[in-house]
Amino acid sequence: MSGLLPDPPCLRAILEYLERQVAETIGIYLRLQRDEVRKALARAASAPIRARARAPQRRGPPRRVPSAEYLRESKSGPDDSLPVVVRVGACTIRQGRRTPSVISAQQAHMVLTDTVIGAEPCPICRPENELGIDLA
Repeated sequence: MSGLLPDPPCLRAILEYLERQVAETIGIYLRLQRDEVRKALARAASAPIRARARAPQRRGPPRRVPSAEYLRESKSGPDDSLPVVVRVGACTIRQGRRTPSVISAQQAHMVLTDTVIGAEPCPICRPENELGIDLA
């Protein structure tokens, strides 16, 4: 707006008009924002009541949902001294010379609890915790 003429009465009229527009526009904007905050507050205030009514009360630590897949690192041969290891599928720690096979949560549970197989859980990703197994 650098092209304004140096006419004080005209500039005052433009300034008054702009100030009215700013006041009205900001007022509209602030009213819209206020209404949104009121709606959000009403939703937040009623949400815990609805959640408490819907959700059954549980005691104890939250249960973890088992991973969709687990990995079993079997012995590479009869002379392999390393144990069978079960890992959570996303575990990044692996024995380099073994190729893991993908197994289900049910299979992982069976492998970890079967004393004949003698599998060990990965000490890093702790699949027994995710599966709810107490190996102690």
